[in-house]
Formats: sequence, structure tokens, C-alpha cells
Amino acid sequence: MEKIIKAAVERGASDLHIKAGDVFRARINGRLVPLTKQRLTPDQTRAIAHKLIPSEEDRAHLERMRDFDCSWGMPGVGRFRVNVLRQRSSFMIVMRVIPFAVPSIESLGLPDVISTLADSERGLLLVAGVSGSGKTSTVAAIIEHINRTKQKHVVTIENPIEFLHRDINCSVTQREVGVDTESMAVGLRAALRQDPDVILIGEMRDPDTADIAVKAAETGHLVVSVMPTPDVPTSIERMVAMFQPDERDIGRVRLSEALRGIVAQQLLPRADEEGRVAAIEVLVGTPQVRACIKNPTRWGELRTLMSLGRDQHGMQTFEQSLADLVKSGSITEETAHAATRGEPEPEGRDRRKKAR
Repeated sequence: MEKIIKAAVERGASDLHIKAGDVFRARINGRLVPLTKQRLTPDQTRAIAHKLIPSEEDRAHLERMRDFDCSWGMPGVGRFRVNVLRQRSSFMIVMRVIPFAVPSIESLGLPDVISTLADSERGLLLVAGVSGSGKTSTVAAIIEHINRTKQKHVVTIENPIEFLHRDINCSVTQREVGVDTESMAVGLRAALRQDPDVILIGEMRDPDTADIAVKAAETGHLVVSVMPTPDVPTSIERMVAMFQPDERDIGRVRLSEALRGIVAQQLLPRADEEGRVAAIEVLVGTPQVRACIKNPTRWGELRTLMSLGRDQHGMQTFEQSLADLVKSGSITEETAHAATRGEPEPEGRDRRKKAR
């Protein structure tokens, strides 16, 4: 198993799928490809699940598990976010690859404005994108930037902990839900009593967490969080929807005042088929943007503000980012058009033909 995992990581896999009745599969350059020819038996898959679960107490309850999240490390290879699940009464395991090295804003090729947003003393900074869009790496790069350039206390609440941050110029306290704290909301409330300057919330999914996050931003902390939303406008809609119906008017005002910026991204295949590259959409909390957020009838103006605010504020739309990537030769025009329309990218020979 470890040899297969190591080979997959060396080939640039982002995820591994291990399922009873199927072969090992890995997601490489966005496509799920087989790594072996021999299919796994239910007993083999169960044994792998048992090995990946770090806690002896949790392993003792393996037979009763239906869904379980944890992290697992392999020396010299990397760390993995692990999800153990049941399907057709047998086990399946999905592993997300987390490199040991924490990426930087520069190494990911992110816009310079993200460094500026990371330098904010207070406020709410959201990183958005669908599953597998690289949000975790971007958030890690933001924390790495703060860690190298500031002298602050950074508290993270994650489920599970992914990138490991060593203390450089900052003190970084990383807490894992279910291990170090009871829940995301409980950990976030507790973080406010732990003299934090920066708080990272692994994911903003429920109203309780969203409310505490906005309060933390309002009271002088920089709050960085992830949202499973595809773009900037949808992220704003989702945040406002998390407020109680009778609190949404004031909620829009609170969000507009607290928001420092939203970074939304999607990963696209490179024209040379050597990996993927991120298309980035950025909103900065300027006075005009704040005025739009307060009034839902003006939300349609946000894309115009992003497009026009590129030179002065570093904002940009997905369309502008895609145009830049095509101009630089990073992606093909076909890939850009498919991303704009939300269509799947053509695979194999057809896409290579388009690239040529």
C-alpha cells in the first residue's frame, strides 16, 4: 500500500481512492486514473482503513463506523486528509494529498493583492472554490505569509489539520476538531479567549460558525476562512443566507463592514498537460463594494467593480484571469471557454489537439 501511495504522490496525485472491489485509483491532473490491476477485497480495504486511523480508541469502533475523518502521515512522502466511509456495506477510503512543504503565495502564482489582504490587521478574508480547487493550499500560503512577515499569535481550527505550520516569526496554534476541541464553533469561541491576532477557520458551513467569525472580525481579529462556493457573488449570498431571516438586513451591514476580501479560484489543466493552474477571482472590500453588499439589489454590480478595480485595487474577475492565462500560454482557449461556461474539460487526444 505504501509503495502505491508513494508512486501516486510522485506522479503528482491530489487524491487517492481505495475501494473494495476496485483497483487503487488516483486523481492526477484532474482525472481519476487506475494505479493497479488487482482489485481489492473487502478484507484488504478494511485492513488499510484500520492502518490509517491513528487512534486506538477509534480503531476499536471500526466495524460501527459509517463516516470518519482523520489525518495520516507517511515519512518522506507527505500527509493525507483521510475519509473512511461505507459503500455497499464495505469500506472505501479517500485520501487527499497534503505536501509536507507549506506553499508560498509566490510559489502558487497567486496575485500580489493576496499578500496585501493577508497583511490586514483585522477583518474577514474568505477563500472560496469548489472541492479540489486548491483552497487549502491558498489558505496555507496566506498563513505562511503572515508567519514569515508578522509577529502574531495565529490560532487555527481545522477538521482535520492539513498543512503543519512551524513557528517562525509567529506562534501558530493548530487545533483539530474532534481531537483538540469539540466542534468548529466551540473551538472558535474558545479561540477568542486565547489572545489571538489571526484566526483560521477550516470551513465556514453553519450559521453559528459564521456569526462568531463575523464577531471576531468586528472585534479586531483577522479571520481567514474557507467557503465551498464557486465564485465571489455566491460566497456573499451564502454568508448572508447564514444569518437568521430577521437578522439579514443588519447581517449584510455587518458583513460589508467586516469583509476585507474574497478570493475565489478554480484549477484548470495546463496547455502542456503538465499539471494544473489556478484561475483567480478577487474582490477587495472597498467603500463601493461595501455599499453594494449592503443593498442586495446592487449585488449584480460586483463583477463590474471587480473588473474596473483591477489597476487601483488589484481586483479581477474569472474572465480577466482566464484571458491572462490564455495570453501567457498557460491554458488553451478551449479550456478557458469551457471554464467560462462551466463545462467539463475535453480529455485525451482532443484536448492535446486543441492545445497544438
